[in-house]
Amino acid sequence: MPDPDTGRDRLRAALVRPSRGQVIVAVLLAALGFAAVTQVRFTNVDNTYAGLREQDLIDVLNGLAVNTQRADSEIARLQRTRNDLLSSTGARDAALAQAQKDAETYSIMAGLVPVTGPGIRITITEGDGIVDADSVVDMIQELRTAGAEAIQFNGQARVTASTAFDDTVGGITVDGQTITSPYVVDVIGDPGTLHGAVDFPNGPRDQFEDEGATVTVDELGSLDIESVAKPQRSEYAQPATGQ
Repeated sequence: MPDPDTGRDRLRAALVRPSRGQVIVAVLLAALGFAAVTQVRFTNVDNTYAGLREQDLIDVLNGLAVNTQRADSEIARLQRTRNDLLSSTGARDAALAQAQKDAETYSIMAGLVPVTGPGIRITITEGDGIVDADSVVDMIQELRTAGAEAIQFNGQARVTASTAFDDTVGGITVDGQTITSPYVVDVIGDPGTLHGAVDFPNGPRDQFEDEGATVTVDELGSLDIESVAKPQRSEYAQPATGQ
């Protein structure tokens, strides 16, 4: 007769080959254990406001409202500061852009930089007579009145508001530079208007032809003026204080 199973043998058999009922019981026990642990965890959660009275909760809410108002005020202040900075930056950039534009305009007027643009080329060729400086100055004045923005003689002498013309042997001087016939005058501005400033009755063309010279005027869509004038330092004039 075989020996009856001991309790240890039955436990070993249950662990190695559990029955369906044992599996169901194990699952139920596991679920029960999980629920118990979850309940303990929720019970142990630190709820800061759980034990406060109604008045205490109201005081907390009021404090939060005050802090929110302060935060909103600070945000509004920072936004105003940002807008002021943006406005100041825009104004500064606009002022710098205008200053740059003014500097370029004054540099062109003073003949300090090469320029390019539409205009005319006047060629004055001496014949039997001699072209004098006075006739050249009259032509320059007419061109300026017609809106000339830049003028150059023979590709080497830039004409500015202070340019001096004089007669010399064999030609004329422009700010001390001697130039000779043919005189090639490049002028930047509106070609049609500039052309009219040379050709009107008793105008520059007629004066030069009376002196025995021939004059041709070519309208150009683009021409380059490369020569520049030397900047002049004022000897006596100084900026007024407080201006």
